Amino acid sequence: MPANLTPQYKKAEAEYRHAQTPEDELRCLELMLREIPKHKGTDKLQAELKAKISKAKHESEHARKTGKKGHHGPQIQRQGAGRATIIGGPNAGKSQLLARLTRATPEVAPYPFTTREPQPGMMPWEDVTVQLVDTPPITADFFDPNILGLIRGSDLVLLMADVGNDDGIDALPPVLERLNLTKTRLGNQTHLDEEDIGLSFTRTFLVLNKIDLPGYEDRIALLMEFCPLDFQTFSISAEHGTGLEELRNAIYQSLDVVRVYTKLPSKKEADFDRPFTLKRGGTLHDVAELVHRDLAATFKYARVWSTSLVAPGTQMKGDYVIHDKDVVEIHA
Repeated sequence: MPANLTPQYKKAEAEYRHAQTPEDELRCLELMLREIPKHKGTDKLQAELKAKISKAKHESEHARKTGKKGHHGPQIQRQGAGRATIIGGPNAGKSQLLARLTRATPEVAPYPFTTREPQPGMMPWEDVTVQLVDTPPITADFFDPNILGLIRGSDLVLLMADVGNDDGIDALPPVLERLNLTKTRLGNQTHLDEEDIGLSFTRTFLVLNKIDLPGYEDRIALLMEFCPLDFQTFSISAEHGTGLEELRNAIYQSLDVVRVYTKLPSKKEADFDRPFTLKRGGTLHDVAELVHRDLAATFKYARVWSTSLVAPGTQMKGDYVIHDKDVVEIHA
């Protein structure tokens, strides 16, 4: 029997994936349990949720007693319209990609393990930004477990491979093998496994780097033969910029968000410099929550300027679904 999970459940699930503390995890898990449809098709998932809630309560109590707040690795605050984490083997070009797509200045050198800890940067896309996070390399002998928390909390993973030499393609399988030994996996779409709520998949792009070097086409063919991956694939040269605009656009589009501009009732113009972003299908109530939780609690209606409406400034209720580049004036 299909689970038929509700939008409210899926929203709580997304928040759970991004949780950085046991308290946040517990809050999201309890909401997921409240929202899950109660029928035979979800019996196993309900049991998994209850077990996770029990564990989260124990961790939350332990964190309260010890004063430790987080348990998912480095506390990199999420910013922008979403987050993409860059992973790969040594010398795949992760830091160079971060430097080319953002204003970050990571150390870039032709030797392995230049990156020793995660480093964020903000990638501009039109009038919004997307957070990219560079990570230490993954090898058969080295794996920073903090990377798992970053992957779980990301909207997208950029799995990089160096196709400029034979060692580069040999470095990719150990990355996948390491992750497959954990419950944090790479996938075509982001989701939690309905049979095992601890098993998490994050949408992944395969980024083949260094196509400026001779023999790269043969190496790509060899890689696909011995390590077939069903991920959306991009071929780039981070050093020379080849393919980066296509990748930049795909990163933003993968977030599936819409922009909304807010306007104060006392102002004639909206704030077009700093749009809010929310998942496609989000409502005016969701916008109010982004502005301030108190505003959401006292929300009455909003005037909306949108290409989806006939009249500009139409008064709409909280369940109105936002379209990209809508302008809203919230009244509480």
